[in-house]
Amino acid sequence: MARTPLGWPVVRQLLSGDYLGRGAAVQSRQTREMTPRTAEADRVVQSVCPYCAVGCGQRVFVKDEQVTQIEGDPDSPISRGRLCPKGSASEQLVNSPTRQTEVLYRAPGATDFQTIERDTAIDMIADRFVAARAAHWQDVDDQGREVRRTMGIASLGGATLDNEENYLIKKLFTAAGAIQIENQARI
Repeated sequence: MARTPLGWPVVRQLLSGDYLGRGAAVQSRQTREMTPRTAEADRVVQSVCPYCAVGCGQRVFVKDEQVTQIEGDPDSPISRGRLCPKGSASEQLVNSPTRQTEVLYRAPGATDFQTIERDTAIDMIADRFVAARAAHWQDVDDQGREVRRTMGIASLGGATLDNEENYLIKKLFTAAGAIQIENQARI
């Protein structure tokens, strides 16, 4: 195809009336033929960004049960379609080839990890939680005051949890008698 001055973007701008060059006059043929990577999605699922406690809304585009793109949700009253750099890159969190998908356990004294079932891991954590609580339970302090607490367990929450999750964790640890409950956001 021969190039002529009529094909130059500035000439196209003037001939089409797109004087500021913000419309079709400045688009190349390649740009006009492009389709968004979200066009092929089978479905769009609303979600919340997993990184911090702000709760920015996300639109997750899925094709063949695989996440293909994640964008900000313009219907979200919190983020109004915007995402920070981490939120924008959260598709990489889902599709990373290095993503850990199995529960790994390293026994005391062992040098290697072994894969265990999720339910087994949860039972092990619960057993250790209850044992630590019982082993360090205090009914009274050194001065004879009733305290009914344990110093054997503590909680350090993270900023990726939302308010409801932090509320439930606080209630769980308080009910278990823990008094050392902190959150990363306050440290």
